[in-house]
Amino acid sequence: MKIEILYFDGCPNHEPAERAVREVLAEIGIEAEVERVNVSDEATAQRVKFPGSPTIRVDDEDVTPPEDDDQYSLRCRVYQTSSGFAGVPDKEAIREKIREAMA
Repeated sequence: MKIEILYFDGCPNHEPAERAVREVLAEIGIEAEVERVNVSDEATAQRVKFPGSPTIRVDDEDVTPPEDDDQYSLRCRVYQTSSGFAGVPDKEAIREKIREAMA
């Protein structure tokens, strides 16, 4: 299983996103490498199809696919969660995507 956290320097939410991923992995009882991918410029954002920071991908699939899948740039990402808008997706969304990848 490949887990990536895409971010840009200065994003305040990539560390909480990584923490959430690691917590879900521990809860499920899975060991997996979590790779940080620093998206450093607009050209890279376009090339890797980066919808904003942080983006969590499991086996190259976004945990919460963006509605505007053609808008790639260095920007902060906002997620609709069960508690309202947040800078990190719900742990349940992360859990679901990891379980899908395990199946």
